[in-house]
Amino acid sequence: MSTSRELFWSIGELAERAGATVKTVRFYSDQGLLPEASRSGGGHRRYGPEALERLRLIRSLRGLDLPLPEVRRILEDEDTSGRALEDAVAGRLRELGSELRTLRWREAALKLVRECPPAERAERLRLLGAVSTPPSTAGPARFWRGWLPPRMPARATAAFLEVAVPQPPDAPEPEQVLAFARLHAMTTAPCPGGRQPQPEVHRVAGGRGAAVLYAGLAEAYELAGPHLREARAPYPGEALDAYVAAYASAYGSRDTREFRRLLATRLAAGPRLDRYWELTALVLTPPGGRPEPTPGSSDDWLRAALERDNVATA
Repeated sequence: MSTSRELFWSIGELAERAGATVKTVRFYSDQGLLPEASRSGGGHRRYGPEALERLRLIRSLRGLDLPLPEVRRILEDEDTSGRALEDAVAGRLRELGSELRTLRWREAALKLVRECPPAERAERLRLLGAVSTPPSTAGPARFWRGWLPPRMPARATAAFLEVAVPQPPDAPEPEQVLAFARLHAMTTAPCPGGRQPQPEVHRVAGGRGAAVLYAGLAEAYELAGPHLREARAPYPGEALDAYVAAYASAYGSRDTREFRRLLATRLAAGPRLDRYWELTALVLTPPGGRPEPTPGSSDDWLRAALERDNVATA
């Protein structure tokens, strides 16, 4: 009898050994997560050492905030180094990352409201109220899908959106939150006349030609990037040649002096998105940081280089 009492514990004894409450042990037992060794003559549950180890494991997993269904799958896997545990931990880490990102954005938004002049608070609250938390890039993406030619190949559209739509920082400063809220308001506001203006080159090139155009522009922007980072004045060179070549291909023309003069005129007359790129730079750059080149700032640099080249060769 003494051996039996040492090997098998009542629900209260198991709870005491595990440092848990009887209510907790009963709950996990009712859920089928704790193995019963036997029942007493009066029908009371008796537990062995394996139940104590199982209970300690359950409490460890629950202490990591893993939900009960995930705990059950891990216990059924019968191996704490198995795939079930890895998947559960990875999933919870993803959830926590999203929760932390949400909290950081809310903290920055609260600071933004707290630190602004009282007369501006209503406007800032209106802007912030229109943005989901964590923020979504769906608004800017829809804006660009309306800008691009409708028959542009999906792969080319996705490549363009990747560089044109700024990804909100995970730990933003208040100024970055405000810039993103303004960007969201700009890209979701109704367009004058119900349709977004588009460059004339979209009509000429069509969807597939526009794909070639934007692939060429991406190369030119990449070449211009180091010049912008080093704050060099615009000048003709490899980046400008790639820029002009992209437009020449879209227009079915050649890179000649006459084409460069004509291109400068066409670009000057086309729609501008300066405000979009200004806000994008603010979203991507923390206060006091060095602005990273955007397609907008790269395009401005290349247009200025084109003007300088045309003046030099006039």
